[in-house]
Amino acid sequence: MAGLTFKHIYKVYPNGTKAVNDFNMTVADKEFIVFVGPSGCGKSTTLRMVAGLEDISAGELTIGDLVVNDVEPKDRDIAMVFQNYALYPHMTVYDNIAFGLKLRRVPRDAQHKNGRMTRDEIHAKVTEAAEILGITEYLGKKPKEMSGGQRQRVSLGRAIVREPKVMLLDEPLSNLDAKLRTQMRAEISKLHAKLNTTFIYVTHDQVEAMTMGTRIVVMKDGYVQQIDTPKNLYNYPGNKFVAGFIGTPQMNFFTGTLKKEGETVAIRIDGSDAEIKVPYSMLYKTKPSYLNGDAPVCIGLRAEDISIDPEKVASAAALIKVKVSHKEELGNQTLIYGDINMAGDGYTESGTRVILQANDAEVQSGEIVTAALNIEKIHLFDGQTEVSIMPRLPEYNYLDCTVKGGILSFGGVQIPLPPAIECADGAFELLIPTAAVKQGGNIPAEALSTEVVDGKTLVSYMVGGQRLFGLSDGPADCGKQNISLDLKMIALLKDGQTQVAAMPQKICMEGFMFKQKVKAETTDEKTGKTKTVSRIEFFLNIGGAVFAAPDNISSKLISAMGVKKAFGGKLRFECSPYDLKFDQSGIPAAVESIADYGAEKFAVCNIGGNIAYVSCADEVSGNIYLRPDLSALAVIQADLDIRIV
Repeated sequence: MAGLTFKHIYKVYPNGTKAVNDFNMTVADKEFIVFVGPSGCGKSTTLRMVAGLEDISAGELTIGDLVVNDVEPKDRDIAMVFQNYALYPHMTVYDNIAFGLKLRRVPRDAQHKNGRMTRDEIHAKVTEAAEILGITEYLGKKPKEMSGGQRQRVSLGRAIVREPKVMLLDEPLSNLDAKLRTQMRAEISKLHAKLNTTFIYVTHDQVEAMTMGTRIVVMKDGYVQQIDTPKNLYNYPGNKFVAGFIGTPQMNFFTGTLKKEGETVAIRIDGSDAEIKVPYSMLYKTKPSYLNGDAPVCIGLRAEDISIDPEKVASAAALIKVKVSHKEELGNQTLIYGDINMAGDGYTESGTRVILQANDAEVQSGEIVTAALNIEKIHLFDGQTEVSIMPRLPEYNYLDCTVKGGILSFGGVQIPLPPAIECADGAFELLIPTAAVKQGGNIPAEALSTEVVDGKTLVSYMVGGQRLFGLSDGPADCGKQNISLDLKMIALLKDGQTQVAAMPQKICMEGFMFKQKVKAETTDEKTGKTKTVSRIEFFLNIGGAVFAAPDNISSKLISAMGVKKAFGGKLRFECSPYDLKFDQSGIPAAVESIADYGAEKFAVCNIGGNIAYVSCADEVSGNIYLRPDLSALAVIQADLDIRIV
């Protein structure tokens, strides 16, 4: 059994089309992962790259401890189940399941003289698989004598007898009717539990994804939109696409604005008189610029969170009027369609159409009803980027602050600004990255709550009456404690304009790879004579300086770009301020100044016209040379913007 690691995986076709774009994920051993998304999103292409049926354009795929980019499909120890069964029609079910085992070679030992499995071993595996799948009575039949569901079980049987490290299933239930799909979903889930191996399952059906996967990968246009558990995807969608794709019926979306009024936020919906008020505490993680009443936002509510039940309407904190257009009776529930714009028709998708869920509701077309909103389940997205503005893991804290005489004040806290931060006196908006808030220091705070999100511990602090979010490297306790701020990461804004920018955390340099014939002396071990030989070696030109190309970089560039294009093509090299060291030779640069952040100092260097901050322990000045840590370099093919390393 084995897990998988996808590291910056790309699939680019010769015409430049990116079918899969920078796919990153770690799949734990024995997980059941589901790739889901609309047609053309790249989910099947990703699966085929795992199987070895598609070449990986760039990136690194690991199964277990083995990098399999260049490993033949037959040697990857995977099994794949296709949508169309792919059974041999002239063979019996028994022979279809056994066929791969008869061809398969195993390590030679005393029991396997010819490197093949014995007939008894094959028979034992086939009968065991048939029992697991409930097809023992069909072993003597031909595929044409079986139903679609039974054929799919045969296809599964052929895969599981191999006892693969990873099972790949490419939309295996698409050809089955609804009842059989439900039955087979349960069968596959039971099979996963029994085999105890890693499953990767591709589907366009979000119901299959939600009911089968331990985690789901939602894809669109070759990009991963979100990776999470079914419950988290449903409750905490990262963007509007995920919110609309997961859940039936689709989430209701309205356009509108948010306006902070004291300790409440008024949500106004365009095209209607509806106004919803929510406590500001729900939006602590939201950027203040969304709360000024001008920024367009998308408001999302699921059908089950809008109700016309009289009891809920009577006790609800938020109500809207809905003009009913029609309804759909689904037996166990009724979906009511309407519009919150009294001039809307309720049929056309618009920013005011609404679908709500009701049971035994007697409403007529054209009737105007009052609906209660469950405001605790509201979702808010940026009106243009469609990214959630209520993230579980906020990137920034936004606080009001003042600066006077080099002292930064917020929430009753006063912090002397280091020499690197020069700022005139006045009132500002302070942007503090969540990652800049650290445990330990001299700022008194109270940790109110903790939450584990994507493996990181998010801590909610109260600092002088203001909320502040930070990240903890491990488990965190609530209560009074001290924190600190990484001042090089903060920014100060005024009227939307940056007055003090955060220190750049990434250094970018341009260059290319080239090859060169190098002469070297070798010594013959037998004769002891030396001779001069020529060989081809690879080099990197980074910022005008030449370095021997490490094998991992050169091999990945050649594999991703081809032998001809790998040399001379424009590359972009990226590293952190800590990955460049001062040396006697290397990349030429000029030190323009020293940025003193108190605990750390950085040389502000001009590298070919680009400014880079380089960590320094001692004072440096004038013209210097920088040597990069080649093992820490990120290498990007500039024209296609593909990360190679």
